[in-house]
Amino acid sequence: NGRWKDIREDRDMKQTELAQRLHIKQNTLSQYENGLREMPFDMLIQTALIFDTSTDYILGLTDEKTPYKRSQRYSPSNPK
Repeated sequence: NGRWKDIREDRDMKQTELAQRLHIKQNTLSQYENGLREMPFDMLIQTALIFDTSTDYILGLTDEKTPYKRSQRYSPSNPK
């Protein structure tokens, strides 16, 4: 399932707030967090950018929270 819910809760962010930032409905986010739907790659990337972590961390492939150096495509001045 990944760590979406844990990361969101660690940042004291409500589902409604993250859903709004991702431009999706709250129940859709709930389905992603509970493993009922697969999160699209672009949404996974946006989530990593919002929480300043790596997609590998969100997916549970690493325990390292610090993101890799971002490419110019996803630099802070160009968030998407």
